[in-house]
Amino acid sequence: MESKPSLDTRLGRDDPFSFGQRTLTNEEEVFTQNAWDNVEWDEEQFNQFLKNIENQKNNPVNEFNQIEFNSKPKKYWDLFYKNNQVNFFKDRKWLEIEFPEIFKCLKEDAGEKTILEIGCGVGNTMYPILEKNKNPKLRVFGCDYSDVAVELVRSNENFELLNKSGNAFSSVWDLANEEGEIPADMEENSVDIAVMIFVFSALNPKQWETAMKNLRKVLKPNGIILFRDYGRYDLAQIRFKKNRYLEDNFYVRGDGTRVYFFTEEELRDIFVNKGGFKEEKIGTDKRLLINRKKQLKMYRCWLQAVFKV
Repeated sequence: MESKPSLDTRLGRDDPFSFGQRTLTNEEEVFTQNAWDNVEWDEEQFNQFLKNIENQKNNPVNEFNQIEFNSKPKKYWDLFYKNNQVNFFKDRKWLEIEFPEIFKCLKEDAGEKTILEIGCGVGNTMYPILEKNKNPKLRVFGCDYSDVAVELVRSNENFELLNKSGNAFSSVWDLANEEGEIPADMEENSVDIAVMIFVFSALNPKQWETAMKNLRKVLKPNGIILFRDYGRYDLAQIRFKKNRYLEDNFYVRGDGTRVYFFTEEELRDIFVNKGGFKEEKIGTDKRLLINRKKQLKMYRCWLQAVFKV
């Protein structure tokens, strides 16, 4: 009799990244630190995930609101940044560990390099990169769908100085624009590295194909995509209640912004099979975050990948 596949097999688990070494070997020690790495779900947890999602499907967003959220995503991202300004996200200090490819471009002798951060928000990736840069020939483009986000980047006290030195650029750009437009001040096929951190999940699945075309338009031959986003059955997906489900694995948050939860196989299909990129590596980052004061366990799941033209 054939054995039942493991959860990781069903989810397309892979281990190309080293996500951390905090391994929980004794359940009695679970509340002794704030996080554990490479934590696996057991069968009972997985079945509860499926039950929660079934309940979400039975209580979807009504048709009127689906049209509203899917037709006006820019409105809700502008509102998000108006309400939160620069206070919501923290600078991504972990970039050097997870994506060392970026920091090779920052060396003094790296030569002409162009980095494009897609979905730059208020610059939480862009500015940590620029702060460590020693390459006078580096150009960093921070682009976002939201006018408000870009204005917040451009109003940063460091932006004017960096812009004068020719290193920093920021503009409004829709990754999935159907006209095939590229960011302002950028030439086609000029980007060495495109950084996509928690941005692709905001697109409607119907926009994926167009997004792939636009990515190919900006990237150089042998250019790379650095990707990190939400994985299937992340806590953020499991805890959605009624009237948040738009379609399979695609939801709307309370603030009106949308989010999709991916599997490794989906990423391969989108970027490799349909997008025409080469897979360098894809991995699933499963962590158990701990609130020691409240004795709470929070199971997180993110996907990380590197693709190449």
